[in-house]
Amino acid sequence: HGISKDDNTLKIPSIPNPFPELCCSPFASVLSASLLPKATSRKKQVIKVYSEDDTSRALEVPSDITARDVCQLLILKNHYIDDHSWTLFEQLTHTGLGRAIEDHELVMEVQSNWVMEEENKLYFRKNYAKYEFFKNPLSFFPDRMISFPSETNAAVSHSGLLQMFLSSSTYPEIHGYLHAKEQGKKSWKKLYFLLRRSGLYFSTKGTSKEPRHLQFFCEFSNSDMYMSLTGKKISGAPTNYGFCFKPNKSGGTRDLKQLCADDEQSRTCWMTAVRLLKYGMQLYQNYMQPYQGRSVCSPLNVTPMRSISENSLVAMDFSGNRSRVIENPTEALSVAVEEGLAWRRRGCLRLNSHGSPIAMSSMAIHRSQSWFHHKISREEAQRLILQHGLVDGVFLVRDSQSNPKTFVLSLSHGLKIKHFQIVPLEDDGKLFYTLDDGHTRFTDLIQLVEFYQLNKGVLPCKLKHYCARIAL
Repeated sequence: HGISKDDNTLKIPSIPNPFPELCCSPFASVLSASLLPKATSRKKQVIKVYSEDDTSRALEVPSDITARDVCQLLILKNHYIDDHSWTLFEQLTHTGLGRAIEDHELVMEVQSNWVMEEENKLYFRKNYAKYEFFKNPLSFFPDRMISFPSETNAAVSHSGLLQMFLSSSTYPEIHGYLHAKEQGKKSWKKLYFLLRRSGLYFSTKGTSKEPRHLQFFCEFSNSDMYMSLTGKKISGAPTNYGFCFKPNKSGGTRDLKQLCADDEQSRTCWMTAVRLLKYGMQLYQNYMQPYQGRSVCSPLNVTPMRSISENSLVAMDFSGNRSRVIENPTEALSVAVEEGLAWRRRGCLRLNSHGSPIAMSSMAIHRSQSWFHHKISREEAQRLILQHGLVDGVFLVRDSQSNPKTFVLSLSHGLKIKHFQIVPLEDDGKLFYTLDDGHTRFTDLIQLVEFYQLNKGVLPCKLKHYCARIAL
């Protein structure tokens, strides 16, 4: 009854939410763009966002919407859990380049740099490495690539390093060799580069840092930095670790400043330093205030949403007339295992075409899992993990291309992507899966993944974040 059409804006009476702690974000109201009282004065535009499986969703949004707000809108519309790693990506289809759009960037501004015929796309996916350098900066900047202002003492602490990056007066210098593509040519040249506040320079004489030997390469305020998503085979680059700078409003590939690092650690170091240099404190604010609403809520009076920690959960027994808390840890564990097995048995029963249940074999039970990627190549798996961020424990499971009956676990560790073969074994007429030559066996892939999420076993680290195929 309380809905009236007035100025194309819905007026909805506010109903108190009986379960505030179940909401994705205390600013849910901020994000449903059509319900904003201010929306009448704002210009609306439609954007199209794609997910990993190339399904897409069109959203009508205010013209000043930020990348973070678009992510919040999609999280709400699709009932996803907000773990602060959802990110909007810009993919330049023709050049094979992509970048994570920073949370504060205006989406319309990003799109205004696109050329009509290029068919560029916005993607919605997780990026676990987005703010990882704030948690562990020392691992991002290897000693061989960084030098500090002369007045700094030799040992720089974790927080000292960050403060130096974020302050406007000092800045650690990043230096090292990179391959640069020569403008207008197909050839690449290995040069010694230096990153300073004023921009990126290379030395015309070996590793000399003398001003007369330094030549300006590019600055960042009017250009964006992209990662090369295609391997060296396609791009013709000397290594697989390419990145480049593309001037805003540029006339296509001829204006790209293309670079190539010798390894992933070097590329990550350069790209992280450029981000810190370009955005400074803004990046830190993005990291610290995942829920800051746009001009509606002051960040100072926002209390962080209560997260349900595992410590606050208890095991309950509902089998009798009255429910009781299970105090004994051994009993709680055995109940959990029984519950899991019963759940798995129920989950394995599917209805066949006549409506009668059929047992779903352990061969196919994994197909419904978000971490399983059917028939993707090793290269596609590497690209997916790279786009989700090279944090230890990012993984996916896929069909093996070389051996039809086996599977492969692709896992990120130490800025490298490693592949482990999961082999089916038959024993006593029963089928098992193993990735350590039969020492640890599992009846299906779900069991295997759950085990390695809790134990690292023969792997370099536990499985932590999966690359999901989501449909929007």
